[in-house]
Amino acid sequence: MKTKRIVIIGGPGSGKTTLIEHLENQGYSCMHEISRQVILDAQQEGIAQLFLENPILFSEKLLEGRLTQFNEAETFDDEFLFYDRGMPDVTAYMDYINAHYPNKFDEICEQHRYDGIYLLPPWKEIYTQDNERYESYEQAEKIYTFLLKGYQKYGYTVHEVPIGDVEFRENYIINHLNSTF
Repeated sequence: MKTKRIVIIGGPGSGKTTLIEHLENQGYSCMHEISRQVILDAQQEGIAQLFLENPILFSEKLLEGRLTQFNEAETFDDEFLFYDRGMPDVTAYMDYINAHYPNKFDEICEQHRYDGIYLLPPWKEIYTQDNERYESYEQAEKIYTFLLKGYQKYGYTVHEVPIGDVEFRENYIINHLNSTF
């Protein structure tokens, strides 16, 4: 059985990490978001906001880490492997800030395909900012749009997950996956 790679995407503060942690607690295999670690590593090196100061370097580090996560699916024997963000998030964020990026970014996203994309919409009631999440809620709404367009650019069908508690969202995704695969 080939493990299906399923990506959970959404703007900052939309509940992705909570959903991924919940799925993991339910026994599903998950790959966690790596951007917070990239940000913390840069801050330890004296770079306050690597994405803002050197978006290409930040994005290269993310793409490299997410490609590693993508390839790790070969070592899993589960039906589904869930990712907290995928490789096309990198180009979507670069498009959001209107930054040029190397063609290899697109090539990597085109050559390494996920099996399902689930988008969490902005949810004002749960949105918070913190040390690594510096975007305003209004910016999170714009990022949501760039993520949707960014995945569609690579030919993905993006499934929007309705707002609801974490169990509702899990059930929505699992029921959709079970009816799809």
